[in-house]
Amino acid sequence: MLRNALLLISRLLLAALFVPSGFQALSNIAGTTSYFAGLGLPLPTLAAWGTGLFELVAGLLILIGFQTRVVALLLAAFSIAAGFIGHYGQGADDATLAFLHQQMLMKDIAIAGGFLALAMAGAGVWSADGRGFGISADVT
Repeated sequence: MLRNALLLISRLLLAALFVPSGFQALSNIAGTTSYFAGLGLPLPTLAAWGTGLFELVAGLLILIGFQTRVVALLLAAFSIAAGFIGHYGQGADDATLAFLHQQMLMKDIAIAGGFLALAMAGAGVWSADGRGFGISADVT
């Protein structure tokens, strides 16, 4: 019971990062595109739409616990990539900004760790996966 409650809380907390972020990115596609263009990414509009959709859909899948192991692995990789693309080496001319970006990079790495743990543990029984709609909720 405690294990399943903690897995549910883990899913809720991780989804609380990605669902609003994806929604915000899609709601302000011009701002998101501008951010990606500022990072020097090719096709920033496509990157903005792809990132926003991925964050929203993957966050919702984690929230309901559907295909949790696969989605958690994808989000772990996404978090690492986003951290290094968006924060590594940023703000070099401003010590405060450089510190902020370093902290954001470490946050993204920690989030990836949470997703890897969730991928290993599964969604628990209080999830779509646990109800027989996907991958088994138990680690074998």
